[in-house]
Amino acid sequence: MAFLKRTILVTGSSTGIGEACALSLDRSGHRVFAGVRRPEDGERLASQSSNRFRWIALDVTDEAGVREAVRTMRHALGEGRGLDGVVNNAGIAVAAPLETVSLEAFQHQFEVNVFGLLRVTQHVLPLIRLAPPGRIVNIGSIAGRVASPMLGAYCASKFAVEAMSDTLRLEVKGEGIQVSLIEPGVVFTPIWEKSMAAAESNEAQMSPEGRARYADLTSAVRRLATHPRRPGVAPEVVARAVVHALTATHPRTRYLIGRDARIRNLLRLLPDRWHDRIVQAAVARLAARAKKP
Repeated sequence: MAFLKRTILVTGSSTGIGEACALSLDRSGHRVFAGVRRPEDGERLASQSSNRFRWIALDVTDEAGVREAVRTMRHALGEGRGLDGVVNNAGIAVAAPLETVSLEAFQHQFEVNVFGLLRVTQHVLPLIRLAPPGRIVNIGSIAGRVASPMLGAYCASKFAVEAMSDTLRLEVKGEGIQVSLIEPGVVFTPIWEKSMAAAESNEAQMSPEGRARYADLTSAVRRLATHPRRPGVAPEVVARAVVHALTATHPRTRYLIGRDARIRNLLRLLPDRWHDRIVQAAVARLAARAKKP
Protein backbone atom coordinates (compact mmCIF):
# COMPACT_ATOMS: atom_id res chain seq x y z
CA MET A 1 0.00 0.00 0.00
CA ALA A 2 1.46 3.38 -1.03
CA PHE A 3 1.32 6.54 1.00
CA LEU A 4 -0.69 9.34 -0.59
CA LYS A 5 -0.10 13.07 -0.83
CA ARG A 6 3.35 13.19 0.66
CA THR A 7 5.33 16.43 1.05
CA ILE A 8 8.84 16.14 -0.39
CA LEU A 9 11.90 18.35 -0.76
CA VAL A 10 14.00 17.71 -3.88
CA THR A 11 17.43 19.37 -4.07
CA GLY A 12 19.10 20.20 -7.37
CA SER A 13 15.79 20.40 -9.22
CA SER A 14 16.89 22.71 -12.03
CA THR A 15 17.77 19.98 -14.53
CA GLY A 16 18.22 16.27 -15.05
CA ILE A 17 17.29 13.80 -12.33
CA GLY A 18 16.15 16.49 -9.89
CA GLU A 19 13.81 18.09 -12.41
CA ALA A 20 12.39 14.69 -13.38
CA CYS A 21 11.83 13.78 -9.72
CA ALA A 22 10.15 17.08 -8.85
CA LEU A 23 7.80 16.94 -11.85
CA SER A 24 7.02 13.22 -11.42
CA LEU A 25 6.16 13.68 -7.76
CA ASP A 26 3.94 16.66 -8.55
CA ARG A 27 2.13 14.76 -11.32
CA SER A 28 1.60 11.87 -8.90
CA GLY A 29 -0.34 14.16 -6.58
CA HIS A 30 2.35 14.95 -4.02
CA ARG A 31 3.35 18.33 -2.65
CA VAL A 32 6.84 19.31 -3.80
CA PHE A 33 9.39 21.83 -2.61
CA ALA A 34 11.88 22.04 -5.48
CA GLY A 35 15.27 23.40 -4.51
CA VAL A 36 16.90 25.50 -7.25
CA ARG A 37 19.74 27.99 -7.34
CA ARG A 38 18.26 30.27 -10.01
CA PRO A 39 14.76 31.81 -9.82
CA GLU A 40 14.28 31.42 -13.58
CA ASP A 41 14.64 27.65 -13.23
CA GLY A 42 12.08 27.64 -10.45
CA GLU A 43 9.60 29.65 -12.49
CA ARG A 44 10.08 27.34 -15.49
CA LEU A 45 9.31 24.30 -13.35
CA ALA A 46 6.34 26.00 -11.71
CA SER A 47 4.85 26.72 -15.15
CA GLN A 48 4.75 22.95 -15.78
CA SER A 49 3.33 22.03 -12.38
CA SER A 50 0.21 22.13 -10.23
CA ASN A 51 -0.59 24.69 -7.55
CA ARG A 52 0.83 22.26 -4.97
CA PHE A 53 4.31 22.82 -6.38
CA ARG A 54 6.63 25.40 -4.88
CA TRP A 55 10.21 26.20 -5.76
CA ILE A 56 12.60 27.49 -3.12
CA ALA A 57 16.04 29.06 -3.40
CA LEU A 58 18.50 26.41 -2.25
CA ASP A 59 22.26 26.15 -2.73
CA VAL A 60 23.40 23.11 -0.75
CA THR A 61 26.87 24.61 -0.27
CA ASP A 62 25.47 27.68 1.51
CA GLU A 63 24.84 27.08 5.23
CA ALA A 64 22.82 30.25 5.70
CA GLY A 65 20.85 29.54 2.53
CA VAL A 66 19.94 26.03 3.67
CA ARG A 67 18.77 27.41 7.03
CA GLU A 68 16.61 29.98 5.25
CA ALA A 69 15.14 27.32 2.94
CA VAL A 70 14.15 25.23 5.97
CA ARG A 71 12.54 28.28 7.59
CA THR A 72 10.60 28.89 4.37
CA MET A 73 9.34 25.31 4.30
CA ARG A 74 8.47 25.32 7.99
CA HIS A 75 6.40 28.49 7.50
CA ALA A 76 4.66 27.06 4.43
CA LEU A 77 3.88 23.77 6.16
CA GLY A 78 2.37 25.38 9.21
CA GLU A 79 2.80 24.78 12.93
CA GLY A 80 3.53 21.19 13.87
CA ARG A 81 3.59 19.86 10.32
CA GLY A 82 6.64 18.34 8.71
CA LEU A 83 8.22 16.90 5.60
CA ASP A 84 7.52 13.32 4.58
CA GLY A 85 10.85 13.04 2.84
CA VAL A 86 13.86 14.55 1.10
CA VAL A 87 15.57 13.65 -2.15
CA ASN A 88 19.25 14.58 -1.89
CA ASN A 89 19.96 14.98 -5.58
CA ALA A 90 22.14 18.09 -5.98
CA GLY A 91 25.47 17.08 -7.46
CA ILE A 92 28.30 17.85 -9.87
CA ALA A 93 30.94 15.75 -11.63
CA VAL A 94 34.61 16.74 -11.81
CA ALA A 95 36.48 14.93 -14.60
CA ALA A 96 40.27 15.08 -14.48
CA PRO A 97 43.23 12.80 -13.70
CA LEU A 98 43.97 12.74 -9.97
CA GLU A 99 47.52 13.87 -10.73
CA THR A 100 46.32 17.11 -12.28
CA VAL A 101 42.96 17.92 -10.66
CA SER A 102 43.25 21.02 -8.52
CA LEU A 103 42.63 20.68 -4.81
CA GLU A 104 40.07 23.46 -5.16
CA ALA A 105 38.10 21.43 -7.74
CA PHE A 106 38.38 18.28 -5.63
CA GLN A 107 37.15 20.13 -2.55
CA HIS A 108 34.25 21.65 -4.51
CA GLN A 109 33.28 18.15 -5.66
CA PHE A 110 32.94 17.11 -2.03
CA GLU A 111 31.36 20.39 -0.95
CA VAL A 112 28.41 19.77 -3.26
CA ASN A 113 28.05 15.97 -3.37
CA VAL A 114 29.02 15.10 0.21
CA PHE A 115 28.95 18.08 2.56
CA GLY A 116 25.90 19.54 0.80
CA LEU A 117 24.02 16.28 1.22
CA LEU A 118 24.94 16.12 4.89
CA ARG A 119 24.10 19.78 5.46
CA VAL A 120 20.60 19.44 4.00
CA THR A 121 19.94 16.15 5.80
CA GLN A 122 20.93 17.57 9.18
CA HIS A 123 18.67 20.58 8.74
CA VAL A 124 15.59 18.72 7.46
CA LEU A 125 15.64 15.75 9.84
CA PRO A 126 13.75 17.69 12.55
CA LEU A 127 11.01 18.38 9.97
CA ILE A 128 10.96 14.75 8.82
CA ARG A 129 10.49 13.58 12.41
CA LEU A 130 7.26 15.59 12.51
CA ALA A 131 5.74 13.47 9.72
CA PRO A 132 6.46 9.81 10.46
CA PRO A 133 7.26 7.49 8.80
CA GLY A 134 9.79 9.66 6.97
CA ARG A 135 11.97 8.93 3.97
CA ILE A 136 15.46 10.01 2.94
CA VAL A 137 16.48 9.22 -0.62
CA ASN A 138 20.08 9.86 -1.65
CA ILE A 139 21.10 9.95 -5.29
CA GLY A 140 24.32 7.97 -5.50
CA SER A 141 25.82 6.26 -8.54
CA ILE A 142 27.32 3.00 -9.69
CA ALA A 143 30.49 5.12 -9.48
CA GLY A 144 30.05 4.76 -5.73
CA ARG A 145 30.74 1.05 -6.10
CA VAL A 146 33.14 0.90 -9.06
CA ALA A 147 35.74 3.60 -9.69
CA SER A 148 36.66 4.82 -13.17
CA PRO A 149 39.75 6.54 -14.56
CA MET A 150 39.46 10.33 -14.96
CA LEU A 151 36.58 10.43 -12.48
CA GLY A 152 38.47 9.96 -9.24
CA ALA A 153 36.98 13.01 -7.52
CA TYR A 154 33.43 12.13 -8.56
CA CYS A 155 33.82 8.45 -7.64
CA ALA A 156 35.32 9.35 -4.26
CA SER A 157 32.33 11.57 -3.51
CA LYS A 158 29.87 8.84 -4.46
CA PHE A 159 31.76 6.22 -2.42
CA ALA A 160 31.28 8.64 0.49
CA VAL A 161 27.55 8.90 -0.24
CA GLU A 162 27.35 5.08 -0.07
CA ALA A 163 28.93 5.03 3.38
CA MET A 164 26.84 7.94 4.64
CA SER A 165 23.62 6.31 3.41
CA ASP A 166 24.45 3.00 5.10
CA THR A 167 25.34 4.74 8.35
CA LEU A 168 22.29 7.00 8.35
CA ARG A 169 19.98 4.06 7.62
CA LEU A 170 21.23 2.32 10.77
CA GLU A 171 21.06 5.47 12.88
CA VAL A 172 17.47 6.52 12.11
CA LYS A 173 15.77 3.19 11.46
CA GLY A 174 14.61 2.99 15.08
CA GLU A 175 12.55 6.16 14.50
CA GLY A 176 10.77 4.63 11.52
CA ILE A 177 12.72 6.71 8.98
CA GLN A 178 13.71 4.75 5.86
CA VAL A 179 16.89 5.60 3.92
CA SER A 180 17.24 4.53 0.28
CA LEU A 181 20.18 4.90 -2.08
CA ILE A 182 19.64 5.30 -5.83
CA GLU A 183 22.57 3.97 -7.90
CA PRO A 184 22.18 4.79 -11.60
CA GLY A 185 24.68 4.14 -14.33
CA VAL A 186 24.89 6.67 -17.14
CA VAL A 187 21.91 9.04 -17.18
CA PHE A 188 21.19 11.49 -19.99
CA THR A 189 21.55 14.74 -18.04
CA PRO A 190 23.48 18.02 -18.52
CA ILE A 191 25.89 17.08 -15.69
CA TRP A 192 28.24 15.36 -18.11
CA GLU A 193 28.32 18.21 -20.62
CA LYS A 194 29.17 20.56 -17.74
CA SER A 195 31.79 18.10 -16.54
CA MET A 196 33.42 17.93 -19.96
CA ALA A 197 33.61 21.71 -20.14
CA ALA A 198 35.43 21.74 -16.80
CA ALA A 199 37.67 18.88 -17.95
CA GLU A 200 38.69 20.84 -21.03
CA SER A 201 39.61 23.79 -18.82
CA ASN A 202 41.72 21.49 -16.65
CA GLU A 203 43.35 19.99 -19.73
CA ALA A 204 44.27 23.44 -21.02
CA GLN A 205 46.22 24.05 -17.82
CA MET A 206 48.22 20.82 -18.10
CA SER A 207 51.79 20.75 -19.30
CA PRO A 208 52.34 19.37 -22.83
CA GLU A 209 53.73 16.22 -21.22
CA GLY A 210 50.63 15.85 -19.07
CA ARG A 211 48.28 16.28 -22.01
CA ALA A 212 50.19 13.64 -23.95
CA ARG A 213 50.25 11.26 -20.98
CA TYR A 214 46.49 11.38 -20.47
CA ALA A 215 45.43 11.94 -24.08
CA ASP A 216 43.85 8.51 -24.58
CA LEU A 217 41.97 8.64 -21.27
CA THR A 218 40.71 12.13 -22.00
CA SER A 219 39.54 11.12 -25.49
CA ALA A 220 37.80 8.01 -24.17
CA VAL A 221 35.91 9.84 -21.42
CA ARG A 222 34.95 12.67 -23.76
CA ARG A 223 33.55 10.22 -26.31
CA LEU A 224 31.63 8.32 -23.64
CA ALA A 225 30.15 11.54 -22.22
CA THR A 226 29.18 13.19 -25.51
CA HIS A 227 28.49 10.40 -28.00
CA PRO A 228 24.80 10.48 -28.97
CA ARG A 229 24.49 6.68 -28.88
CA ARG A 230 26.19 6.07 -25.55
CA PRO A 231 24.42 3.65 -23.20
CA GLY A 232 22.25 5.20 -20.57
CA VAL A 233 18.76 5.87 -19.25
CA ALA A 234 16.46 8.87 -19.20
CA PRO A 235 16.12 10.87 -15.95
CA GLU A 236 12.49 9.78 -15.77
CA VAL A 237 13.62 6.16 -15.24
CA VAL A 238 15.55 7.26 -12.16
CA ALA A 239 12.58 9.35 -11.02
CA ARG A 240 10.33 6.27 -11.02
CA ALA A 241 12.69 4.55 -8.60
CA VAL A 242 12.78 7.66 -6.42
CA VAL A 243 8.98 7.81 -6.27
CA HIS A 244 8.90 4.16 -5.26
CA ALA A 245 11.48 4.76 -2.52
CA LEU A 246 9.38 7.63 -1.17
CA THR A 247 5.98 5.99 -1.31
CA ALA A 248 6.26 2.19 -1.09
CA THR A 249 5.38 0.51 2.18
CA HIS A 250 8.63 -1.43 2.01
CA PRO A 251 11.15 0.58 -0.02
CA ARG A 252 14.44 -0.99 -1.04
CA THR A 253 17.63 0.14 0.60
CA ARG A 254 19.31 0.26 -2.84
CA TYR A 255 18.03 0.79 -6.38
CA LEU A 256 20.53 -0.19 -9.09
CA ILE A 257 19.39 1.45 -12.33
CA GLY A 258 20.48 0.84 -15.90
CA ARG A 259 22.00 -2.05 -17.83
CA ASP A 260 25.48 -0.53 -17.66
CA ALA A 261 25.17 -0.19 -13.88
CA ARG A 262 24.25 -3.86 -13.52
CA ILE A 263 27.15 -4.95 -15.74
CA ARG A 264 29.65 -2.79 -13.86
CA ASN A 265 28.34 -4.12 -10.57
CA LEU A 266 29.05 -7.67 -11.75
CA LEU A 267 32.52 -6.71 -12.99
CA ARG A 268 33.49 -5.49 -9.53
CA LEU A 269 33.23 -9.10 -8.33
CA LEU A 270 36.20 -10.04 -10.52
CA PRO A 271 39.77 -9.95 -9.18
CA ASP A 272 41.14 -6.41 -9.38
CA ARG A 273 43.66 -7.15 -12.13
CA TRP A 274 41.04 -8.82 -14.33
CA HIS A 275 38.72 -5.87 -13.81
CA ASP A 276 41.54 -3.43 -14.62
CA ARG A 277 42.32 -5.21 -17.90
CA ILE A 278 38.68 -5.03 -18.98
CA VAL A 279 38.50 -1.31 -18.17
CA GLN A 280 41.80 -0.58 -19.91
CA ALA A 281 40.67 -2.46 -23.02
CA ALA A 282 37.41 -0.50 -23.06
CA VAL A 283 39.31 2.78 -22.72
CA ALA A 284 41.60 1.82 -25.59
CA ARG A 285 38.62 1.04 -27.84
CA LEU A 286 36.91 4.32 -27.01
CA ALA A 287 40.12 6.29 -27.55
CA ALA A 288 40.64 4.62 -30.95
CA ARG A 289 37.08 5.43 -32.02
CA ALA A 290 37.50 9.02 -30.87
CA LYS A 291 40.48 9.42 -33.20
CA LYS A 292 38.52 8.29 -36.25
CA PRO A 293 37.27 11.11 -38.48
